Amino acid sequence: MACILHIETATDVCSVALSEDGAVLFSKEDHNGPQHAVTLGVFIDEVLSMADSHAKPIDAVAVSCGPGSYTGLRIGASMAKGICYGRNLPLIAIPTLEVLCVPVLLRDDLPEDALLCPMIDARRMEVYAAIYDRALNVKREISADIIDENSYLEFLEKHPVYFFGNGSAKCREKITHPNAHFIEGIHPLAKWMFPLAEK
Repeated sequence: MACILHIETATDVCSVALSEDGAVLFSKEDHNGPQHAVTLGVFIDEVLSMADSHAKPIDAVAVSCGPGSYTGLRIGASMAKGICYGRNLPLIAIPTLEVLCVPVLLRDDLPEDALLCPMIDARRMEVYAAIYDRALNVKREISADIIDENSYLEFLEKHPVYFFGNGSAKCREKITHPNAHFIEGIHPLAKWMFPLAEK
């Protein structure tokens, strides 16, 4: 197992975490809006100081690679690349929509045949979304979707589909199929990246 630094800046939430052997050692989050250019550097200083003071050699850096805010992703990727270059570490890119799925998969009330549809807001009635099964196998690739009453019907007719992420709230009025379930309060956070980064 490895000691991995995680950086997530794809949405308005900025977060950093450090994991080792499947456990989160450090986690910091800012939910106060897109101020990643200011916040991320402070968080990185804190996590690197913590790792160095506890003699935890960092083996890799994982960064969320989108979809999401272009500016946020650029800030996160630039910081991750700088750390990797300065410390001669490998860089791991983790899809943001998969990061969103991790806290949902940790719930114990999902049916066996459930499908997951993480959504990131892309303005107006458009979202970035993909569909995964519970093993995170891709059932439909990431795309920019304009949401209407017929969105995802081919999946909703056969499976319970769970919608979550900051793009899902605006879809509630349009997606009204009985198999559609909405989960609130799910954000892509650095602390959820470690199972994907270790894999």
